[in-house]
Amino acid sequence: MAVLDELQNLISQTAAGAGEAVVGLSGRGSGRSGGRGTGVVIADGRVLTAAHNLRSSEARVVFADERRTDASVLGVDPALDLAVLETDTGGTAPLPVWAPGGGGGADEGDQSDASGTVGVGTPVVALARPGGRGLRATLGFVSAAERTFRPRGRRVPAIEHTAPLPPGSSGGPLVDAEGRLLGINVIRLEGGLILAVATATLASTIERLARGETPVRRELGVAVVPPHMARRLRRAVGLPERDGVLIRGVRSGSPAEQAGLQRGDLILSAGGREASGLDVLHSALDEVGDDGRLELGLLRGTEEREVAVQLNGQEGSR
Repeated sequence: MAVLDELQNLISQTAAGAGEAVVGLSGRGSGRSGGRGTGVVIADGRVLTAAHNLRSSEARVVFADERRTDASVLGVDPALDLAVLETDTGGTAPLPVWAPGGGGGADEGDQSDASGTVGVGTPVVALARPGGRGLRATLGFVSAAERTFRPRGRRVPAIEHTAPLPPGSSGGPLVDAEGRLLGINVIRLEGGLILAVATATLASTIERLARGETPVRRELGVAVVPPHMARRLRRAVGLPERDGVLIRGVRSGSPAEQAGLQRGDLILSAGGREASGLDVLHSALDEVGDDGRLELGLLRGTEEREVAVQLNGQEGSR
C-alpha cells in the first residue's frame, strides 16, 4: 500500500501544482462541443501546443477556472508540430521547463544526461484538458528517451512514455515528478505508447515562436530515398553502389527542377558535407545563407557533377 500511496501522491501533487498551467483549446465560437486539444502556459501571455491542433490563425483557450479567452497564433513550426499562441493568461503561473545537466531546478538524483533527454524508467505524468472539459492526469514511465519522429520529413527529438491519454490530449504537457515540462504530447503509437516532443532540446526554437518568429523552411522540391534503399535501387539497375540520398521525384517549378536535378540523381554531398542521410540534407537546407545558394554534389549514373541550387527559385546549376 505504501507504493500505491506514493503513486497517488505523485499524481495528485503534480496535478495540483502543474494543472493550473494546462489549458483546453477549441475553435473560436465553438463552445464546449468544439474541443480539439490541449495547451500549456509557458510564459505570460504565451501558450504552447501542437501545431496540428490549429485549424486557423485563431483559437479559444479555456483555463482551469473555466475562464475563456480568444487567442491568436504567434508562431508555428509544422516541421516540429509546435505552435505558440498569444492570449491573456490572467497571471497563470507558467510551467518551468526541465533542462539537462541540472537546469530548471534539476538535482543530482535526476535520471537525465546532458543530451537533452530524461532516462528510461523516469516517472512522468501526462496532463490534459481536452477542449477545456476538466483536467486529466495519468501516470507513466519513460520507455525510450532518445526517440525521434518525422512529422514533415525533419527528425524531431521525442520522449516515448507509457502514460495513457484520452482524445483531445494532444498538445498537453508531459511533466516530471517536480512538475517541470519535459515535452508536448503529440502522437499516439500502437500498444498505447505516446511520443512527446522533447522541449529541452528545442528551447531556442520555442523561444523564437513565442516572439512571433515563424521559421521559413527552405525546400529543394524533391522526393528522396534514404541511403540504404538508394544502394539497393542502384544495384538493381546495374549501377555501382554509392552512399547518398537518391532523388525519386522532382516537383515542377521547384528550385531543384530549375537547377536541373533529375529523377535518379544521387546526392553525394550537401553544403560541403557528405550526404550520409536525410538529416544532413535538412541541416544543409536550414543553414543556407542569405544568398539562398546550396552546393550539391551529385552522381548521375556514373558521372559526378556539382550543382548550385538557388533556393529563391533562380536557376543556379553548373
